[in-house]
Amino acid sequence: MSWYNEAIFYHIYPLGLSGAPKQNDYSTPVHRLNTLLPWIDHIKAIGCTALYIGPLFESVGHGYETTDYKKLDSRLGTNEDLTTFVKVCHEKGIKVIFDGVFNHTGRDFFAFKDIQKNREHSPYLNWYCNVNFYGNNEYNDGFSYDNWGGYNLLVKLNQRNPDVQNYICDVIRYWVSEFDVDGIRLDAADVLDFDFMRMLRRTAEEVKPDFWLMGEVIHGDYSRWVNGETLHSVTNYALHKALYSGHNDHNYFEIAHTVKYLQNMGNLDLYNFVDNHDVERIYTKLSNKAHFTPVHILLYTLPGVPSIYYGSEFGIEGRKERSSDDSLRPALSLDNYETALGDNPCTALVAALGQIRQHTPALSYGSYAELHLTNRQFAFARDLNDVRVVVTVNNDDNAASMDLPAGNAVEYIGALSGQKVAVQDGRINVTVPANSGEIWVPAGDMPEYKPFKVEISVNEETVTDEESIPADSEAPSSATEPVHFDPNKSPEDMSVAELQAAILAKMANNGPVSDQMKKTVNENIWHDSLVNWLKSFR
Repeated sequence: MSWYNEAIFYHIYPLGLSGAPKQNDYSTPVHRLNTLLPWIDHIKAIGCTALYIGPLFESVGHGYETTDYKKLDSRLGTNEDLTTFVKVCHEKGIKVIFDGVFNHTGRDFFAFKDIQKNREHSPYLNWYCNVNFYGNNEYNDGFSYDNWGGYNLLVKLNQRNPDVQNYICDVIRYWVSEFDVDGIRLDAADVLDFDFMRMLRRTAEEVKPDFWLMGEVIHGDYSRWVNGETLHSVTNYALHKALYSGHNDHNYFEIAHTVKYLQNMGNLDLYNFVDNHDVERIYTKLSNKAHFTPVHILLYTLPGVPSIYYGSEFGIEGRKERSSDDSLRPALSLDNYETALGDNPCTALVAALGQIRQHTPALSYGSYAELHLTNRQFAFARDLNDVRVVVTVNNDDNAASMDLPAGNAVEYIGALSGQKVAVQDGRINVTVPANSGEIWVPAGDMPEYKPFKVEISVNEETVTDEESIPADSEAPSSATEPVHFDPNKSPEDMSVAELQAAILAKMANNGPVSDQMKKTVNENIWHDSLVNWLKSFR
């Protein structure tokens, strides 16, 4: 197995995060990449073990119209800055992959500039596809050429030209020798030549052990790209779509069907994500913001390699605009989120999931088995070496119970909540709070499955026992000091503790409230979820 099989990725679009100008004037370098150094500790703190960062290299605008593959973008700094940045990542135990934009170049790339100058006599004429001196374009070059996506700003490289192939392979060797990069995300891999990708794979195996090639692919049979000859992984857009629409439509059948569809492609370790620099933020896409919880539990537990896009761990919004992706790629100051691990439930959840994933090998290597499926509840197992981890999610506004086949253990523990359930006749009966979920791991003496113990500072005291509150919670109401609430107060204006008390009061009106019912209410610490739960009572 390789490092990337166990990786949890963080994704940074550096020109956006650092607040770089939209256009590059190729002037004196500005060391903006150095301002991102504090993010490395943040990446580690939320449980990520790898960083995908890019585009990085000299370009004229958004970064994907490359001017120089061997020079850090002047708006970000110098090559020495990038060497230092990767070195610090490695010192913190973070692997790094760059964006490899090898399908096309910008118009300021040396080969294209030579064609502009020398026209039919340029030695680089065959570096690009279908250069035609009987045509023209909006730049009035006096010739036309193939591009990417209809944008003449992005000039299509001729990947079947041996000179182009050798040049790109030399770029990869340079990135490894100069920056010690651990892998490459191939931009627009779905339109790359397959022989070209086979050559990249051979180069990857030459330059560094476990050098990872991951490609941007939107549609199709991913096994065409992910195999022993081409790429190690591709972007899992199929699951990305299912994760948000399956929650917005209260349709877990869509997610389960997508997982089966992907499983039928083979044992592919796909790059899973809920948002990135090209699509809207997950918090924007979700109709019910409380679904942030089950969405991310699935992201971290379904087969594949999970990734978090910078800022989304804080629950920020970002809407795709017709003519600009700027709102998807904002400048952020880490200082504004210095307390997020303690007071932002989105951040705390992501951090807890990162720790659980790191300490639960079945989530990286285990087989997948569907256990329970309705429109609003979904459960599955990840099995590894006769040990079963059970994942349960619920997109309903009410708690739901599930009776599920367990593994060879006497007891299971909720890795997020610390709740314990006994195995009876080979099964566990669990209650999943509204719009939430849980990762059930075997309790006992299995060292590879030590339950994740939440540590969170509450009123300057650290809670660490197994019955503690989740890392993404605030302190539950005291059993000896019941919380009072105003029944005339709007649910939206109530605190979490008030909402919990109001729900328990509603339950009491309908009959006896068991200890398990109380526990289920007190373990739901999501404000939006509790609001919807309270409103569900008639």
